[in-house]
Amino acid sequence: MEEFSDVRFKQRAVIEFLTAEKVPPIEIHRRMQAVYGDQCVDVSTVRRWVRRFKGGELGQADLSDKTRSGRPVTASDQLHQDRVEKLIRGNCGIKQKEIAVALGISKERVGHIIGVLRFRKVCARWVPRMLSDEMKAERVRSNKRCNSRSGLFSADASTV
Repeated sequence: MEEFSDVRFKQRAVIEFLTAEKVPPIEIHRRMQAVYGDQCVDVSTVRRWVRRFKGGELGQADLSDKTRSGRPVTASDQLHQDRVEKLIRGNCGIKQKEIAVALGISKERVGHIIGVLRFRKVCARWVPRMLSDEMKAERVRSNKRCNSRSGLFSADASTV
């Protein structure tokens, strides 16, 4: 499937061409709808582009999207996902806010990344949603480590 911006670029080129041939905006939209179907731009967008093309030299217009202000989302990239996963695996009781502070990203982005990594909080610990046999064995080892550190369970209690 074509990328949405590529389709938009092609539609602008069609609008520019048909504007040069003096085709009215409503007719341009009707013809484009027959070709592009659901991906066709709205008639108001066609009218806006027709005004833009009539205002300048035909064939010389810039059809590409203008850059927009605002910071691009970079907090959900693979690097941040790896760092979040490493922090969670290093400390199963870490809080979202602590991860956010450690990585310098928002708590909401951390929550999004945790969802992408398919972790969830169980008994104040992060655990993967789907556990393989290897992951289950690691959970047992991890729980034994946590329990031995906290001193909540003695060796005798595990035999009961």
